[in-house]
Amino acid sequence: MKIGNVELTGQVCLAPMAGVTDGIYRAICRRFGAALCTTEMVSSRAIEYNYNKTFELMRLADDDHPAAVQLFGNEPLILARAAAKAREFSGAEIIDINMGCPVPKVAGNGCGSALMLNPSLCGAIVRSVKSAVDVPVTVKIRKGWDDQHVNAVEVAKICEEAGADAICVHGRTRAQMYQPSADWDIIRAVKQAVQVPVIGNGDVTDAQSAALMLQQTGCDMVMVGRGALGDPWIFQQINAYLTDGCRILPPPTAAQRIVVIRKHIGALCEVKGEEHGMREARKHVGWYMKGLRGAADFRRRAGSLSTLSELDALLADVYRENSGEPPQDTSRVG
Repeated sequence: MKIGNVELTGQVCLAPMAGVTDGIYRAICRRFGAALCTTEMVSSRAIEYNYNKTFELMRLADDDHPAAVQLFGNEPLILARAAAKAREFSGAEIIDINMGCPVPKVAGNGCGSALMLNPSLCGAIVRSVKSAVDVPVTVKIRKGWDDQHVNAVEVAKICEEAGADAICVHGRTRAQMYQPSADWDIIRAVKQAVQVPVIGNGDVTDAQSAALMLQQTGCDMVMVGRGALGDPWIFQQINAYLTDGCRILPPPTAAQRIVVIRKHIGALCEVKGEEHGMREARKHVGWYMKGLRGAADFRRRAGSLSTLSELDALLADVYRENSGEPPQDTSRVG
């Protein structure tokens, strides 16, 4: 799998998710086998104004490669200048343009999925960004705006003609947000319409659904978003299934989850301070609890965590409830 001149060593990548795919979580997913990771979505206007917090979103560690920086906006020249700055600052191998975000504060301002209402503007943006950077440019689109404006194939062809090196397709319209089930037929239609690599996105939640998407759509790669929340093991499981005779890896044990949770949250607190880190930790810990015995109570407790010592007490109870063994000293993990 190659995007432009960037060679990837697998067929599964991590989707950009605001408030989730920071450098810490990207590192975890990469260790479990994500072939490509993308930063949280970054405003091109914020880069234009040199906001420090925005540049922190684009910071890549030495081992956080290959990586893409995802930009959003609706002004070709500003996006081009932002892409050049993002490339210079981060060293990212790919610049990705968001044309699929459905949230009102993005789409309501004419960015994200709203761009699909103006296919010619999509092409102008790709052309402008492509001329500004020396790395591949990709786009992430949706099926369309709503059922009356299903135009992923049209937009994909325009973006390819403008120079896009790969296209990621989420199989829902903006109106559908994240429900109902994703339409994989539109991903197949885009794949059949363009020559550049196509990445499929939507409803990949395990190894079998990843393999099924690849088979049914012919796409070159799958992107995992919500399926990776609290489950970085999904990349390892998909890779094993695709490359080792459909081998199904067992789900992580409670002890394995505890080790990763403690490392993840410990790193959050080290980088962002305990107060800020623990606020962010609450959602992550809740996601990690899915499927465990006592998960509902543990998620409730996770929602009020404020210190690492409270996290250690929670993890000790998780271990006790799910293993029947004495609790570990999780404060030593990580």
